[in-house]
Amino acid sequence: MRKLLGLCAASLLWASGPALAQGAIGANYNEHFEDVDWRDLEKADARWVRLFLPMPQVDRAGAGEHGAVKTILAASARGYSTILTLKYPYNRVAFPRVGSAEFEKQLARTDAVLPLVKGKVDILVIGNEPFIESRQQDWDDNFNEFYERLAKRVIAYRAAHCAKDCKTHLYMGALNHMERPAWRTNATERWLAFVKATPELDGVNIHPHIRAIEESRPFLDYILPRMRPDQKFIVTEFSLVWWWQANMKGTVPAAFADQYSASRAAQNWQIIKAALETPFPKAQWDAFLAQSPWFESRKHYLANQMKIFRDTGRLAVATYGFKQGSSMSAAWGPDKVPWLLNSVYAGRTVRPNADGSSAPNYAWIDDFKALQKK
Repeated sequence: MRKLLGLCAASLLWASGPALAQGAIGANYNEHFEDVDWRDLEKADARWVRLFLPMPQVDRAGAGEHGAVKTILAASARGYSTILTLKYPYNRVAFPRVGSAEFEKQLARTDAVLPLVKGKVDILVIGNEPFIESRQQDWDDNFNEFYERLAKRVIAYRAAHCAKDCKTHLYMGALNHMERPAWRTNATERWLAFVKATPELDGVNIHPHIRAIEESRPFLDYILPRMRPDQKFIVTEFSLVWWWQANMKGTVPAAFADQYSASRAAQNWQIIKAALETPFPKAQWDAFLAQSPWFESRKHYLANQMKIFRDTGRLAVATYGFKQGSSMSAAWGPDKVPWLLNSVYAGRTVRPNADGSSAPNYAWIDDFKALQKK
């Protein structure tokens, strides 16, 4: 019955045609399909699930056997609304020329995925973080044409195979660092001009990973005037991760150190390292964060950020980091980007529950659940 009610509620968030969902919030797992636990989603009342698929990995066992594809389809079969992002990474090598053999490989990989997900996932995103996943010297006309050709390929496939009342909506992949003028380039202008001129696209995706919530506004100020009034935006990643990182080398709260027999000279990253090596009881992890002013003062960031997004009237759906993944904890040290502090569920720094499920992070779970009802 609970799941049925959830599906009914989810359908109320869904508008007919290209309008799509209105201000929904869901669970983002990035590439970590192995961390999807239906129990976590149920406990958080989540209705949306997002994963990304690194396209070169399609070659290994075939698109249909990739865990991201299998998991996103399983989520859809369970009644969740779903987002799948197609990721084309070129940040360490020269960007391929349109028409090259490498470009044709990406078209073939895309062609392999489309029959599996069209009409099944709710949103398909073309490109994950295209500007971060390429070198700045490659942000030229070829870069834009590469993604425009991919988008046209996806659009043509949907028109041919899922034309009437197709469930799958299309967005262009995420823009980053719009708070920095240096990232508002001719390539980003062309990116949004293409979105605006292409009626089959529902809008654009943004990823505001920022240091202060005020830095999210330039993203909106930049994209909204450059889209059609009927288009919306999605936010498949957002966080205060750069604020967390700025505080990693600060010393731990004295009261926490005294209570849990830690050195008063210990730095925050060292406490996190200890929790990763031997997960803390939930009370200890919560105490560390709650007694740290740099974290406690921002524990309602999720609710505050969603209000900014929703107040535009143009947000379709946002997904927030849901669970601490393996890449977040690997090679932990003082300069490691602390993505794991964003997570709704602390699956790596906190001991699991008696049933093996993950414990939630105190700062996010209540607001995440409350936002499902608004």
